Amino acid sequence: MPETAQRLLIIDDDEMFCHVLHRALSRRGYEVLLAHDGSQALALARQYQPPLATLDLKLEHESGLKLLPELLELVPECRIVVLTGYSSIATAVEAIKLGAVNYLCKPADADEVLTAFFRQEGDPETEVADNPPSINRITWEHIQKVLQEHDGNISATARALGMHRRTLQRKLQKRPVRR
Repeated sequence: MPETAQRLLIIDDDEMFCHVLHRALSRRGYEVLLAHDGSQALALARQYQPPLATLDLKLEHESGLKLLPELLELVPECRIVVLTGYSSIATAVEAIKLGAVNYLCKPADADEVLTAFFRQEGDPETEVADNPPSINRITWEHIQKVLQEHDGNISATARALGMHRRTLQRKLQKRPVRR
């Protein structure tokens, strides 16, 4: 728990998730700011210079990956943890390359988020799966990689994958499959 109230910005379009995380972090002594879109997040970052932020990877009309460098430009010392219900290897790698200190899959609780902010080293004890990912998981990962390569453009991604745009949209609406 911080000695003085440390400011933390939550950027997420899921209002219920924001409410739950806000309450849990406030109880732990954090001063919590909420933003539900990129412009709101940038305005709060500019005004309050939060040292910590959580950033949803998939905001309603924008990508958290595009917002990440803008936040770090405004607050270079900000430690940002990317949270997502749509995890993929491609987005995890890009988030770290763009300056995030960690990447967590939702649902994540307040303790996991706080640990992610301050964890400095990797964990060599992390379990390696005994079985390979399912074909559905590999498909999901590939779609995410191609989507990332096309800057989130669904039409361009569908063309690159050789599928109809609506089919791709339906696949993207589903949660990622488990390994």
